[in-house]
Amino acid sequence: MAEKNRADARVRRHVRVRKSLAGTPSRPRLNVFRSLSEIYAQVIDDKAGTTLVSASSIDGELRAEMAGKSKLEQAKLIGAAVAKRAQVKGISSVVFDRGGFLYTGRVKALAEAAREGGLQF
Repeated sequence: MAEKNRADARVRRHVRVRKSLAGTPSRPRLNVFRSLSEIYAQVIDDKAGTTLVSASSIDGELRAEMAGKSKLEQAKLIGAAVAKRAQVKGISSVVFDRGGFLYTGRVKALAEAAREGGLQF
C-alpha cells in the first residue's frame, strides 16, 4: 500500500478539478502554483496548449520589488502583475485554477490582487 502524503493529495485534488475546468481562447485558465518559497501564475490556453501570460516571484522584472517583502505581499504583487500583463494581451476574463491548493493565504491573496487588477473570474 502506497503512503499518502500532502503533495500526492494536492495532485489528486488538482486532477479531479481539472476534469471539469479548461481554458479556452476566449476564456483562458489562470493557473497558480505555490512552492515553499516561491509562487507562480500562468494564463493558459488549453486548446492550443500555450502559455499566454506568466508572472512569478522569480521573475527578473519583478525581482527588485520582491526584496524584503513577505510571501503574502509577494503573492499580491504577482497577482497584480499577471492581471496587468493579461490586460496588455487583451485578456479580461479567465477561469481560476488553484492547482489543488486550498483557497487561503497566498493563493487567495494572488486571486484577489488579480481581480483588483481587472481580471474577471
